[in-house]
Amino acid sequence: MSYKITIRRRAAKALANLPNKDYQKVRSTIRELAENPRPQGCLKLTGRDGWRIRVGVYRVIYGINDEGKKVIVLDIGHRRDVYR
Repeated sequence: MSYKITIRRRAAKALANLPNKDYQKVRSTIRELAENPRPQGCLKLTGRDGWRIRVGVYRVIYGINDEGKKVIVLDIGHRRDVYR
């Protein structure tokens, strides 16, 4: 029951610009979303569509398509900037 992960261009650029240590953590968290798109600690966003998961000071904003078994990573960023 694995989901396919798609990363939008904006999120891919943000991921590539992370420091190496944080890059490894965020990449591993995104890979884990394929097995469980709603892990413990994730929250549904209010005011816009999507979910968010915390990875240290970074946030991964993503959408879930249960019918198509897809997880779409919309944005990745520092907690102070990602919701703007």
